[in-house]
Amino acid sequence: MAHLTWGLIGGGEGSQIGPAHRLGARLDGLYDFVAGALDHRAEAGRAYGQTLGLAPDRAYGDWREMLEGERTRADRVDLVTVATPNASHFEITRAFLQAGFHVLCEKPMTMTVEEGEEIVGLSRETGSICAVNYGYTGYSLVRHMRAMVARGDLGAVRMVVAEFAHGHHADAADVDNPRVRWRYDPAQAGVSAQFADCGIHALHMASFVIGQQASRLSADTVSCLPQRVLEDDAQVNLRFDGGAAGRLWTSSIAIGRQHGLTLQVFGEKGGLRWAQEQPNQLYWMPLGQRLQVIERGEAGLSPEADRSSRVTIGHAEGMPLAFANIYKDLAEAITARKESRVADPVADLYPRAEDGLRSMAAVFAVAESGKLGGTWVDARPPMFR
Repeated sequence: MAHLTWGLIGGGEGSQIGPAHRLGARLDGLYDFVAGALDHRAEAGRAYGQTLGLAPDRAYGDWREMLEGERTRADRVDLVTVATPNASHFEITRAFLQAGFHVLCEKPMTMTVEEGEEIVGLSRETGSICAVNYGYTGYSLVRHMRAMVARGDLGAVRMVVAEFAHGHHADAADVDNPRVRWRYDPAQAGVSAQFADCGIHALHMASFVIGQQASRLSADTVSCLPQRVLEDDAQVNLRFDGGAAGRLWTSSIAIGRQHGLTLQVFGEKGGLRWAQEQPNQLYWMPLGQRLQVIERGEAGLSPEADRSSRVTIGHAEGMPLAFANIYKDLAEAITARKESRVADPVADLYPRAEDGLRSMAAVFAVAESGKLGGTWVDARPPMFR
């Protein structure tokens, strides 16, 4: 596979997500980190970029400077990651796609459905990849779940149950903490708080594993802390286009839950259960048989699982390695285009702009249904109806 170059926008010093991207992108030796605009403070971003090894002329003060600096270079970056605050994702992603760059955008890809449709159209028009970082689908056993469903081990999927619940915003004393408050402010967060932040991860994972997209939903949303305008807890009922039903719970006031991303899939012939906090084990219950524990790294797993596992069985693999699998998939997709060949189907698993668009449509559908007391609404973006 060809060696690629990579640039990062956002994710500067003190960022929660920046280190995971830098680890993930460079873990397999497929990318060189050569350019960045890492901070909204120009000089701080330039200085931090140079401490990470960027050349002074490629440690940029902001994303516009990076776009102008990279677009005319013969050795311009092959992939740009956008890891800035949510409201800036659309503008930056659009600009780099228009300039012909491949982009990996943090979720949410956009703030509106209309913006999402524009990004999908632009990616298709330019031929540039636009991926969205639903990084938890990079876990080896999540990919094995997908493979098991696809090859028919479960039979027809009847029900999928997804959760992403934590308790880190449950303290009423934090209501006015600026680091928490903005998440529940419509002026800064949009129409949804908890579902847009965490619920869309759970929904995307459900769709990724069962190979079906949400078509309708009914939502019960609540602000358990009355000072909050936007929801801190949501229960969503789903119907998928392949016939499966779904239940999704997401919460930020669930004291005792830490990360809380879990997925259960129930089919005609068996059921699966996986939790992100114990990612090395997948529980598989075939109909009429005993419970089995599938271990990451064991023999006989699917090619999708084998390709996304790096460490020997019994050793933990965590979030940065899941992110690394998204970057590995993208490296294969970009290299295949450079070499005018078809990408390896086992590697063709990275989340697309279409996934980001579907997520944003679901966010608005949940907000609408919640306001209407749980009325069933269309969960699809207009361009996919």
